[in-house]
Amino acid sequence: MKRRRDRLFVIAEVLSAARDGVPKTRILHRASLNFAQLREHLPVLLDLDLLKAVKASEKTFYKTTNKGLRYLRKFRKFRELLKSHERT
Repeated sequence: MKRRRDRLFVIAEVLSAARDGVPKTRILHRASLNFAQLREHLPVLLDLDLLKAVKASEKTFYKTTNKGLRYLRKFRKFRELLKSHERT
């Protein structure tokens, strides 16, 4: 049985997927989301300045901002902290 991912984990997955600047479809695949989930999260991440939209010719690419990269570092540290606590 698959474990449901919480919102903070999904955000981290999206930010990680968009690290190098990718189109929406790449984010969908890398973060294992459906289009409805991406439509829900994308505006929030853009508004919070964790992600930015970059126009290149006719396509829009999404890239993780410096603020988004800080989120990822802190999220990973927090997960490590929780994992180390579970082992004790």
